Amino acid sequence: MPSLSEETNGRVSMLMPGSTIGIIGGGQLGRMMALSARYMGFKVGVLDPTPNCPTAQVADFQITAEYDDKTAIHDLAVQSDVLTYEFENVDADAIDEVRGIAAAPQGTDLLRVTQHRVHEKQFINDHGTATAPWRAVNNFDELDAALDEIHYPAVLKTVSGGYDGHGQMVLRSDADLEKIRARGDRGGGFPPSILEGFVDFAFEASILVSGNGKDFVTFPIVRNEHRNNILHMTIAPAKVSEHVAREAHELAIRLAKGFELAGTLAIELFITKDDQVIVNELAPRPHNSGHYTIEACSMDQFDAHIRGIAGWPMPEPKLLSPAVMVNVLGQHVEPTRALIASHPEWNVHDYGKAEVRHDRKMGHITVLTDDPERTVADLEATGCWNDLKKKA
Repeated sequence: MPSLSEETNGRVSMLMPGSTIGIIGGGQLGRMMALSARYMGFKVGVLDPTPNCPTAQVADFQITAEYDDKTAIHDLAVQSDVLTYEFENVDADAIDEVRGIAAAPQGTDLLRVTQHRVHEKQFINDHGTATAPWRAVNNFDELDAALDEIHYPAVLKTVSGGYDGHGQMVLRSDADLEKIRARGDRGGGFPPSILEGFVDFAFEASILVSGNGKDFVTFPIVRNEHRNNILHMTIAPAKVSEHVAREAHELAIRLAKGFELAGTLAIELFITKDDQVIVNELAPRPHNSGHYTIEACSMDQFDAHIRGIAGWPMPEPKLLSPAVMVNVLGQHVEPTRALIASHPEWNVHDYGKAEVRHDRKMGHITVLTDDPERTVADLEATGCWNDLKKKA
C-alpha cells in the first residue's frame, strides 16, 4: 500500500510498480490508461457494466457492475491502491466513501465542479479566465430574463449529464424558445440549466494539462474540428500566434493549480478572430483531442495521467512531430479497414468494442506529418468520412 498523507489531500507520495490502479469506466480512455499503467509496471482493475469491455481486455481483472453501484466501487477499492476514472459521470459520494481504503489522487472537487456546468463556469471565471457569457436558469421566467441579457443566438444546456451534443439545444429565435415551452407543457419540465451566449470564434481548440498535485505541465494547443457535435479531427499543433499559445498555457496552469490537479485535465477552447482565448468546457481526464500524443509526443496524455495519480515526477512533454488525428466512428470501420494495407503512414487504433454502431467512437487514426494541411486533404480524399462532409 502506498503511503498517504492528509496534507496532500489523499494523494500518494510515490506509487511503486506492482501496485494496483482501479479504473472506474471501461471504455477507450480507460483502455489507453490501462496500457500506459501496464507499461509502467502497475496492475489494473476496472469497473464497468459491460463484460469484457475495452479496458478489461488489457486489465488484470474486471468488476462487472453499474458505475453507481457503491458495493462494486467498494470492492474495486479493496483490490486497488489507487482509484481513477475515465469519464465525468461518476458518483463522487461513492468515491469519497472509499478514500480510506484506496487513494483517490484526483479528489472529488474536480469531479463535482465538472459535473455541474454552472459550477464549472464559475470556477473558470473565478480563476481569471474568460468563458462565453452565461446565466443559470431554472425556470421559464429565468430563461426569459437571461435571453434579455444574452440575446439570440444562445445555447441552453442542462447543468449535468450530456455529451457530444446531448442535453443541449440551440436557441436562434422565439420559435426555438416556443419548442422549449411546448416540451415543458407536455410534462418535460424544466431541468436545472445554463444559458450560454454564442462566441464568434475562428476555430475550436483544446489544451491538455497534467499534474501530480504540485507540478504541472502542458501539451501543445491543438485545433479541433467537430462534425454533428462529435469531434472529427485534431490537428497538432494549432497554427496560432505566440500570444494565443502563451495564454492557453497560462490559463491551463492557473486552472490546474486551482484544482491541485493530479492526472490529466482537458480544456476545450474557442479562439476568436482577434486572438482571444475563451474556455468552453473542462474534462477531468484524458480527452479525445489528445490521442495524437501517443505517437507525436515524448510523453502521451495517458502516461501523464498515470504518472500524475501515482505521484511520479512530471517531465515537460515535447512534440516530436506535427500530427493529424481522425476519429473512426461506426460507419467508418469497414471503409478504413479496407484501406489499411495501402496506407502505411496510418497509426490505427481499434478500441475493441463488441458492437459497431453509427456515430459510436470505434477507434482513431493518427498520421505523423510535416504538412498537416496536405494530410488532412489526403485523409478526406479517401472518401471514408464522406458522410461527415460539411453541407454547402
